[in-house]
Amino acid sequence: MRPVLATLLGSLTLTACADHSASLQPSTDNTITASEISSGLHHPWSLAFVTDKEWLVTERRGTLRRLVDGKLQGPPISGVPEVAAVGQGGLLDMALHPDFANNQRLYLSYSKPCGEDGGTTAVGYGLYQQGSLNDFRDVYVAEKSCTRTAKHFGGRILFDDAGHLFLTIGDRGQRERAQDTSDPAGSVLRLHDDGRIPQDNPLTDQAGKAAEIWSWGHRNPQGLALHPQTGKPWLNEHGPRGGDEINAIEPGINYGWPVITYGREYYGPSIGDTEKKGYAQPLLHWTPSIAPSGMAFITSNRYPGWEGDAVNGALKLAHLNKVTFNGLTPTGEVRLLLEREERIRDVRQGPDGYLYLLTDSSNGKLLRLEPAQ
Repeated sequence: MRPVLATLLGSLTLTACADHSASLQPSTDNTITASEISSGLHHPWSLAFVTDKEWLVTERRGTLRRLVDGKLQGPPISGVPEVAAVGQGGLLDMALHPDFANNQRLYLSYSKPCGEDGGTTAVGYGLYQQGSLNDFRDVYVAEKSCTRTAKHFGGRILFDDAGHLFLTIGDRGQRERAQDTSDPAGSVLRLHDDGRIPQDNPLTDQAGKAAEIWSWGHRNPQGLALHPQTGKPWLNEHGPRGGDEINAIEPGINYGWPVITYGREYYGPSIGDTEKKGYAQPLLHWTPSIAPSGMAFITSNRYPGWEGDAVNGALKLAHLNKVTFNGLTPTGEVRLLLEREERIRDVRQGPDGYLYLLTDSSNGKLLRLEPAQ
């Protein structure tokens, strides 16, 4: 295992007060290959492992698919909520409750129809058993985020080791919302598993604030993973033209969008400063953009020398992105599977320790990353 910080109790200072962010010179590795496990998935978004043999995949159009021994099974699973499958919206992420073996709760995030042709980010759960999903109910709906702009839903969900549910919400294409803490857009939320707000959230004692917010100043986070040593969430998020980021998330911290960013307007001009007092620097920024989506930390020994590395899907530059960290400092970046030229939407470490990837297309694939021979 590479050296890591024994604790990130000091990360608040390190991330909020760092002088600048890192942008690495990436290398490539064409010795790593991927084998195709399944295909025929329609813009898959998320992968979950029910057992060693039974896996689930969400498709953005609003369907939930089941695989057994890597083979796609029958028609889509019924019982999923209605989704606003327009633009970037649809059926998004998926997570098993930490006590899934006893309560069968399968959590889904999605863009929920609202207003007139609008949508907003929501999360809920149904009871999953033997290929069926029943009694789906919402636990959180971002009512204030309802808009007809069909983009920047965020939508990644994650349970921490204490059973708290984290949900990312993008700025919904209205960047100023990411700095408004009365509005959950552009934020990471922290909830109990039933949608209640934990009393130790950073804004619970502030009138007029959205108490579900854990951190804010985010543009569109689509990767979320627990750091294996600290148990705290890390995320990746889309910048505009450049300025994609990896951030280690701490409560009550403003991650800057759009006041600070390393990205630019799509037509060229700068958006804000790259650093400013009171706004956290990203641990890493990708400029030009890779369009990151999906995130995992490698904790198995399937890939010698990679333990502790963060892996991220890349949509724009169509590769698997691997970053090595020493504590909070990125020390190396490798781009894998470039020769496949496939957009990678999600990446997960399976029960067998291998990395599994979903490619984003109308004939999406489930791939397994093979170790170097």
